[in-house]
Amino acid sequence: EVQLVESGGGLVQAGGSLRLSCAASGFTFDDYTIGWFRQAPGKEREGVSCISSRDGTYYTDSVKGRFTISSDNSKNTIYLQMNSLKPEDTAVYYCTAGSNFITPYFYCSGYGTQGASWGQGTQVTVSS
Repeated sequence: EVQLVESGGGLVQAGGSLRLSCAASGFTFDDYTIGWFRQAPGKEREGVSCISSRDGTYYTDSVKGRFTISSDNSKNTIYLQMNSLKPEDTAVYYCTAGSNFITPYFYCSGYGTQGASWGQGTQVTVSS
């Protein structure tokens, strides 16, 4: 059974940094595309960054240059390093794993996420 547990969220001032972690179990990273999505109140869920061993990484435009996704296969953990945080980054951040037949770009665009595994989310709040 695939399980994903996010951690690392919190309250930070604008310009600050946070590192989110997604501890995964029940699957092999190489067989999946893994992504970070976020949902702010009143807004649709959006793909922030996605990664697969086969196709590399993808970042949505609003976080390019500020966020970095990475994986540590020895720890079965995916990270999202978030720097230069802005109030508009405030959201619940979710980790998700889906088929690696879907490239990071398309996975972050939402393809294949309906049947994917999701974590419970971690709240990130950026104050101005």
